[in-house]
Amino acid sequence: MDTLLKGKVALVTGAGQGVGQGIALALATVGARVAVSGRTREKLDATVELIQQRGGEAIAVVCDVKSPESLGHSVDAVIDAFGGLNILVNNAQEVPLGKLLDLTDEAVTAGWESGPMATLRLMKLCYPHLKGDGVIINLGSSAAKRWDMAGYGAYAASKEAIRSLTRAAACEWGPDNIRANAILPHALSPGMAWWVDNNPAEAEEFFSQIPQRRVGDCEQDIGRFVALLCSEGAGYVNGQSIALDGGQAFLG
Repeated sequence: MDTLLKGKVALVTGAGQGVGQGIALALATVGARVAVSGRTREKLDATVELIQQRGGEAIAVVCDVKSPESLGHSVDAVIDAFGGLNILVNNAQEVPLGKLLDLTDEAVTAGWESGPMATLRLMKLCYPHLKGDGVIINLGSSAAKRWDMAGYGAYAASKEAIRSLTRAAACEWGPDNIRANAILPHALSPGMAWWVDNNPAEAEEFFSQIPQRRVGDCEQDIGRFVALLCSEGAGYVNGQSIALDGGQAFLG
């Protein structure tokens, strides 16, 4: 195994599959001990097993990110198991898709509670442990930069809120030597695969707008970059939103 993040401890939410799993695998591959968090024990155990097969160290932490109590218990579990925490990755979120007149309050609330609220709560819970040598990676989205926002308004709004919270954390906690950045990934996760299968015409147009004509691999394209962003080599990168999307979005 590589030693880029040797001695570091990471907590990754939504790590049972998709982008979260890819990030967890990449962090473990370069030496971090990883707490993989999510709602489904079987998926978490599968990620832990993959990490252990590579010679890494990981634990599964069942957590509902919409529950403040569950978030608190998950942080306690990480500290009890590993003795500290250096890296927090807020990846888990329910996705409220649909046109404005069709969206239910319940769907929007679930997206908000599992997205920006969970991100804020978990950042605050982890803050005392991250002080001095901490990195926060929050998951945003380029949905707000789409050429056609129809059907994506609530999702984009929640992700833009996460970007704002990330910038605030970077500014407020920079003096405590905590860095916070947001990534905006395109990745072939189960959610993306479902969307492509159910929206073939829109997906074809979507792919045509990506200069590299593909979405990223969850581990190789997204996870490995996150590992670099958490390393000393990126120690002066703070408060940024970085699109990992093959060149599609222009964030300027």
